[in-house]
Amino acid sequence: KLRNFLLLLSFFAFGTAFGQRFCVVDSKFILESMAEFQEAQTELNEMSKKWQETIEAKYADLDRLSKAYQAEKILLTPDMQKKRESEIETKRKEALDYQRQKFGVEGELFKKRMELIQPLQDRIFDAIKDVAKERSYAVVFDKATNSNLLYTDPKYDKSDLVIRKLGLSD
Repeated sequence: KLRNFLLLLSFFAFGTAFGQRFCVVDSKFILESMAEFQEAQTELNEMSKKWQETIEAKYADLDRLSKAYQAEKILLTPDMQKKRESEIETKRKEALDYQRQKFGVEGELFKKRMELIQPLQDRIFDAIKDVAKERSYAVVFDKATNSNLLYTDPKYDKSDLVIRKLGLSD
């Protein structure tokens, strides 16, 4: 962290020495200002809620089967016990597979989020590039990415210019 901070500090010192212009934007703030983002979030939340309810139902069914098995276990033959245990294990795997399919790293929610959000992020990036070119900024930092920006003077925050460039305000 200290090395990154010193590198950033030297970058500012070097850039200032040669009159380089820089600014800061908050891409998260810009994204949240977009109506399309709010609509995408609503759609993603609805999908997520529906899938979560299905997962909870699968686990409730699994819990019911497990409790019934435990209550009847002493009355079952060894073959019947193995059959019920196998059925319970199959249900457990089905629930886990469904959960991974919907919420996993490569799951449907991730893919849908990329489909809906990536074009918005691309538009923001293009608007940032345009603002940087129009205003002759050599460097644009993003406050939203947890970079090593320990402090930024609000006068260098040009998020409002990007929002205007996107046509999101008057």
